[in-house]
Amino acid sequence: MSREQGRIKRVAIWAITPGGVELGTCLAKGFDRADFFLSEKLFLSKAVATGAKKFNTLSKGLEEAFHAYPAHIFLFSTGIAVRMIAPLLRSKLSDPAVVVVDDRGLHAISLLSGHLGGANELALEVGKIVGARPVITTATDVNRLPSIDLVAKENQLKIENPEMIKAVNMAFLQGQAVEVQDPFSLVSPSLPEQLVIPTPGGATGTRPGVVCTDRVVTVPRETIVLRPGTLAVGIGCNRGTAMEEIQGFLISLFRDKALSLDSIALLASTDVKADETGLLALGSALNLDIRFYDKPSLNSVTTIQNPSRVVEKHLGVKSVCEAAAILAANNGKLIVPKQKQGNVTLAVARKPAGSLSSEPAPGM
Repeated sequence: MSREQGRIKRVAIWAITPGGVELGTCLAKGFDRADFFLSEKLFLSKAVATGAKKFNTLSKGLEEAFHAYPAHIFLFSTGIAVRMIAPLLRSKLSDPAVVVVDDRGLHAISLLSGHLGGANELALEVGKIVGARPVITTATDVNRLPSIDLVAKENQLKIENPEMIKAVNMAFLQGQAVEVQDPFSLVSPSLPEQLVIPTPGGATGTRPGVVCTDRVVTVPRETIVLRPGTLAVGIGCNRGTAMEEIQGFLISLFRDKALSLDSIALLASTDVKADETGLLALGSALNLDIRFYDKPSLNSVTTIQNPSRVVEKHLGVKSVCEAAAILAANNGKLIVPKQKQGNVTLAVARKPAGSLSSEPAPGM
C-alpha cells in the first residue's frame, strides 16, 4: 500500500443507511479505485449498490479493512466514527486518512491523518464531488501557515522523530522562526522566509529546529530530523550469500560512517545478481527497489575508485558495487568507496542535489 503525492487513488467508502448508499454511489464514481462497504441490513432492505462488499457489524468490518486502505470515507456520524476507529489507531505516520460525511452530504470532515495521510485533501475532493462543505481543523491550515509534516510529505522526506512535529508547528503558529539546517535545500524553499533561521553548522537548541540530512547527527531537544532519499547502495556478493549477512554488514557500515539507513533510496547491483535470493530478500525487508545494471552500463562509469581484476575476469566488469551505486545515484558522488566483509562488498553514492525531488523517500 502506498500514499501517492496529491490525489489518493484507493479509497474505502462505508455506508450504514439508505441515504449513505445514494451518497456513496456518487462518491465511488469520483475515484479511480473505490471499494464500497455496505451493512448487511442494507442488502436485506434492497438498498444495494452494484459490486458493494457486505459487512455484518461495522466494528468487525473496520477492524479487518482499516489498515488495508490508505483512505476511508465514512457516511455516518462523527461520534460513530470516533468510537469505531479509536482501538485501531497506531501512528500518525501510518494511520490512513479518514473523512466523515453526514448522511445528507452537507459536510466533509477531515477527521484523521489530515496532513501525512492526506485527509485534508480528501475532504476537499469529496466536497467537489458531492457538493459538501469541507471541514478542516488543523491549526496550521486554518491559520494559513506551513506545517512541517506536510512540508516533509510534499518533499518526500521521512520523519525520524514525529514527536517533534508539534514543537515546530507550534513555533509557526506563534510566529516564531525555527532554525533550519538544510544542505540539500529541500525544506527552506517551502517555508516563508521570516520563519527560517539558516543554521548550516547545525541547530543550536535555542529554539525549535529542523535538520534535513542523510547523516547521523546529534540534535538538540525540539528539533525534528527529516531524512531525504539521497543515498544509493551498490552491493556485490558471492552466490548464495544470506540476506542476514548482507544486512548485517550494511547496518554496521552505515553506523561506522554516520549515515542514516532511512536515507537509502535504492539498492543496486549487476544483472548477474538479479536472481540472488539474499539480495532480493534484503530489498523486500527494507522496502527498497533494487536496480540491476548490465555490463555496458557498469563499464560506462569512469569515477570508480577500486577496480577489481578478479571481478573483471569473472563478470566482465571492472566494478560492481561502486559502479552500481554511482549509476543508481544518477551519476552522483561516491561517498563510501568499496568496503568488503566476508562474502559482501558495499559502496555508497549520494545523488546530485538537482535530482532529489524526482523519487519518493524510502517506505513512502
